[in-house]
Amino acid sequence: MVKTLWLSLKANWPGRMQHRYFSIAPWIAILLVLLVFSPLLPGLFWVLQPVFKWDVWLALWQDPQWPEAVRTTLFSALLGSVLALLMALGIAVQCYPGHRWWRIQQRLPLFLSIPHVAFAIGFSFLIAPSGWIARAIAQFTGWISPPGWITVHDDYGIALALALAVKECGFMLWVLFAVLSEQAISRQMTLARTLGYRPVQVWWFILLPQLMPRLGWPFVAVLAYGLSVVDMAMILGPTNPPTLAVLISQWLTNPSQMMQAQGEAAALVLLVLLLCLVVAGRGLWRCRLVFSPYPSGHRQSVSSRFVLSLHPLIFGMGHLVLLFLAVWSLAGAWFFPQLWPEELTFRVWLQASFEPFFTTLWLGILACILCLPITLCWLEWGPQRYNALLYIPLIIPAMPLIAAQYAALLHLRLDGTGAGVVWSHLVWVLPYMILTLVGPYKAFDPRLLTTARALGFSRLTACLTVKWPMLFRPAMASLAIGFSVSVAQYLPTLFAGGGRFNTVTTEAIALSAGGSRQVLAVQALLQILLPLVVFAIAAWLPVWLSRNRKGLC
Repeated sequence: MVKTLWLSLKANWPGRMQHRYFSIAPWIAILLVLLVFSPLLPGLFWVLQPVFKWDVWLALWQDPQWPEAVRTTLFSALLGSVLALLMALGIAVQCYPGHRWWRIQQRLPLFLSIPHVAFAIGFSFLIAPSGWIARAIAQFTGWISPPGWITVHDDYGIALALALAVKECGFMLWVLFAVLSEQAISRQMTLARTLGYRPVQVWWFILLPQLMPRLGWPFVAVLAYGLSVVDMAMILGPTNPPTLAVLISQWLTNPSQMMQAQGEAAALVLLVLLLCLVVAGRGLWRCRLVFSPYPSGHRQSVSSRFVLSLHPLIFGMGHLVLLFLAVWSLAGAWFFPQLWPEELTFRVWLQASFEPFFTTLWLGILACILCLPITLCWLEWGPQRYNALLYIPLIIPAMPLIAAQYAALLHLRLDGTGAGVVWSHLVWVLPYMILTLVGPYKAFDPRLLTTARALGFSRLTACLTVKWPMLFRPAMASLAIGFSVSVAQYLPTLFAGGGRFNTVTTEAIALSAGGSRQVLAVQALLQILLPLVVFAIAAWLPVWLSRNRKGLC
């Protein structure tokens, strides 16, 4: 019915009007994207105004928490990011190519679907003074109370760095899967192996010089996240003083205008720190290329057994996190040093509040529904050379953008409203959806669209009836990723919502400060459950819809 009506309108629509409509399609795509990102520009202007005052910077340098916060932030972010990259490369060196590499690819989506907050909570249950590691040691040492020297919130942020390394290793592996799937890389590996080089030599002399420039921006994204992460730092990071990102969030929510200006200046410092680290990293890589440009020709008997334990460690940690959360959500009385609770009960589940669950659900659904048409319009008609500008929220510390969002919402009087919270999510959901869908969109066979145009269809009709239905599977994957990004948003929800919108993420972080472990585990599992269900629907729905259309999806 709808298709018949559309064809009737198309037949009666003058050709000049069609041409005029589709000539403004790129401007429509640009306008839709500007509606999401343009409020950030005046927000950044308002945020940067106090930064030009000398007394703000003087107060920042004289703050007693400032030096320790910067040191802890740099240490945890650098250690976590470098370890994530090294572990991902170590697994690739050991397993690529081969059946283990493809088995890792099949298991990776489940690991990636675990939100950072839920992973941090499960990780804290593992390493806490009364966690399972201490309980297991107590079986042999005879401890009757948790040891005082074991702590989650260490002064150097080591626990935070380890959690970041394990979680972000999955992201770096996902990037490596995309890069190593190219035929040229596989042929170079095969050729070098036939010449007698060991896998480590092949990676060091041949593959890494090609891969590292392409892994640069993903690594910068991981480093930027480590510098500006707040939710994981509140659960695993030091507390006195906290990391710089947590300190900035406290200053920005302070009623004092001077403290708010101090937080805005510190957010700018985070951006400068990232730029300095990027420049230093590029310099180190250039030095490596200068001092070791070509292979010497010696075939060394180098073994890669040292990475054998990394693969089960990464995925085993994800399974343990799920197990810890499930057991704690069902635990009754569970005293140290017992390895297992005295009873398992559903009492906490029956008494749990599901209001944050439904708030998270409608926020994620609304954000994805708004972002999907914007993504499709941009990829079809938008100027693709500006895609890198849309990825800026992913590769810079989030704190300056969150401060700009908050300032814009305050001036527009949209803080504490549902519209403001949804818009605060769009700034991060839209870049991820575009990044996920741009690859399949470019790989689409253009001859199919040309054939539809030759049969008399306009470009919009060809997209609605041919191109977009054939891209339904990657579009659903993009929706699932966008939904998981929306679920994980903590600071945008907290700042834009003014504390009026409780999601599973904000609730879990609030409970991590001293709430019941059972209730905390329930909220963490609900945070994991939402993305898992959406990912399952995204995988099942295209198969079900195309059951009678072989080869469509």
